[in-house]
Amino acid sequence: MTATTQSTDLTADLRATALAALERLGATVPVAADGEEGLPVVSPLSGRSLLTLRRDGAPEVSSAVGQAAEAFRTWRSVPAPVRGQLIKRLGELLTEHKADLAELVTIEAGKIRSEALGEVQEMIDICDFAVGLSRQVGGRTMPSERPGHRLMETWHPLGVVGVISAFNFPVAVWSWNTAVALVCGDTVVWKPSEKTLLSAIGAAALLDRALAEAGFPAGVARLVLGEREAGEALVADPRVALVSATGSERMGAQVAPVVAGRMGRLLLELGGNNAAVVAPSADLDLATRGIVFSAAGTAGQRCTSMRRLIVHESVVDDLVARLVRAYGNLQVGDPRAEGILVGPLVDGGARERMLAALEEAVADGGEVLVGGSPVDVPGADDAAYVRPTIVRMPEQTDVVRRETFAPILYVMTYSSLDEAVALHNDVPQGLSSSIFTLDAREAETFMSEAGSDCGIVNVNIGTSGAEIGGAFGGEKSTGGGRESGSDAWKQYMRRATNTINYSTELPLAQGVSFG
Repeated sequence: MTATTQSTDLTADLRATALAALERLGATVPVAADGEEGLPVVSPLSGRSLLTLRRDGAPEVSSAVGQAAEAFRTWRSVPAPVRGQLIKRLGELLTEHKADLAELVTIEAGKIRSEALGEVQEMIDICDFAVGLSRQVGGRTMPSERPGHRLMETWHPLGVVGVISAFNFPVAVWSWNTAVALVCGDTVVWKPSEKTLLSAIGAAALLDRALAEAGFPAGVARLVLGEREAGEALVADPRVALVSATGSERMGAQVAPVVAGRMGRLLLELGGNNAAVVAPSADLDLATRGIVFSAAGTAGQRCTSMRRLIVHESVVDDLVARLVRAYGNLQVGDPRAEGILVGPLVDGGARERMLAALEEAVADGGEVLVGGSPVDVPGADDAAYVRPTIVRMPEQTDVVRRETFAPILYVMTYSSLDEAVALHNDVPQGLSSSIFTLDAREAETFMSEAGSDCGIVNVNIGTSGAEIGGAFGGEKSTGGGRESGSDAWKQYMRRATNTINYSTELPLAQGVSFG
């Protein structure tokens, strides 16, 4: 069998598997008409197109936003616990179809099976969280300085929420936003990454089913399939009250001024050049396991992937030796195969950017200790499989301070904790961080105002693998947004401060006398 035949067979198998999963999900696949310029669905497993879908542009986005704006007029008045029942049903459908949706995530994002299943479980978990939230959203009462008065705050639905998601978490990030936004009384228009359209179609089909079963209009949640034009239309539309966008720092820098210019709200989840500090007291076995998953899992394509390792000079040689051995045992290949731990990069462009970053790191004095080469996978000649890489760097150079969305781990050393923290914080991004230490003082310092400047700060675990119970997001060029748990729901609502006078007098605040 020739390589071309193998690749054709793999692509046909991927297409058949994806379409079968979509059929079980009850999804309608909007295939482009003959002669129509559509959106190709390319699987990173083969590097080839599986089929071509209808392309939505600015007119279709405007229509979807209009439907969502109209539905909001009714949806906002539905009692929050009733809205929660919709999300409860979505969670049930996700549980029922967990394997089907995970299959699509693997085919489009290249995740190994356990990671794809984990992503869908994350969706189920946020549904559970949002159902509980639907009976808790509310304001607080504060003491008034005026007698016979009550001071309180109330929270109200915001409006249409536009969600722009990235390929690396093709469905989970949508669910974080959508489950919470819907119970808060908002409606949602979703533009997924053009690299993961089938996953989006499958997830949206389950929500459409839940809406239909409950008798709610489809306009409560809309899906648009497009590229840059569609995203720009969603961002610029004044009817979109909040834009929640996940992607690169460059994308965020383009989105932010447009939304700010029309006085809209922003929730940005952008780059994360995440690092771990490994102290002299660290449990190196534990650290090795945490580092390898954070740095090599999902082929380094998580926003929380570990990209920098700052190790005390007394333990760096021991730790690096452990990591090199572990990396040598990582199996790279088709993520559907048994024993595979690392799937492909999303496309050839990602591979080229990785190889260019490695060249720059070596030119800066770095030494590649393991990995860094492409991997040939039978039948996937057009795909971008690579070996996860560890590079020993003499210092934190420009290439280290930039985020390369690939499995590159830069190792640097430190001698004092102050030096480690300074090195850690000396990057534009501020998403996730961790320290491996058995010293309570070091752990507390790293979590304090004098420590990590990230939105996520961990002790004795890696930088990836956040739970939905905590608010997710980062600082600096990461964008400052918060999604998922804790009080992230406040970003999807507007606050009103209310003063109620139940007396027969009219005293003014601050002792003002008038008349």
